[in-house]
Amino acid sequence: MTTAARLLTDYYLSRNVRVDGFDTASREPLYALFFPERTRVVDLDEVKGQISLFDRLLVADERPKIVDVWHRSYERLFATIAEIGFLEEARRLCVEPIVLFQTDVTESAANSALVLKTTWPDLTMSVIHNRGASPLGRNALTILARYPTSGKFVIPRLEAPMARALDDVDLSLSRFVSEPPPGMSLVVRAALKAWLLPIFTQFQSFELRLELQSSEFLR
Repeated sequence: MTTAARLLTDYYLSRNVRVDGFDTASREPLYALFFPERTRVVDLDEVKGQISLFDRLLVADERPKIVDVWHRSYERLFATIAEIGFLEEARRLCVEPIVLFQTDVTESAANSALVLKTTWPDLTMSVIHNRGASPLGRNALTILARYPTSGKFVIPRLEAPMARALDDVDLSLSRFVSEPPPGMSLVVRAALKAWLLPIFTQFQSFELRLELQSSEFLR
């Protein structure tokens, strides 16, 4: 999920929106490397880490909070959410948690998403289909239909030379849109921009849908 968390963070930064990020990969943080000044590394196996994460997530300050969930932290995260009644408290405080669930070809991934939706039917969930990191092949539509979600984001596949450019932790995708690095190849620059802008458009459309739903709810 690190790629999705990075893209979502850069989407907000490109619009001058302040973001709080949380990296749950306490042993091998990667998301935090891209945003060292905006991201906290939290160890969910420790009470201190849980407090650092959940207390901040419940602050209704209109600032997006993005949590990059490491695969080894997944079960601990949602077990703690259930134990402390986090979603119920978030609803009381008018905070809207949203889960972006990355797809893969295994049954276990779709089953995990189904467990979340069964446990919390009102939880807003969308899937992330990363065609480069986790291609679904010719059965993509069938696999995606297993996920009990209300929306889908697609991260297109990048050719290797362009994908390698993304590994540079000093490459800010939010600044790249308006100020590409001067030393970057023109071909790589064009390919990255063609890949990135549709992803940002998907995030913007999703954000607008949420705003419309919220305004309808308040009427």
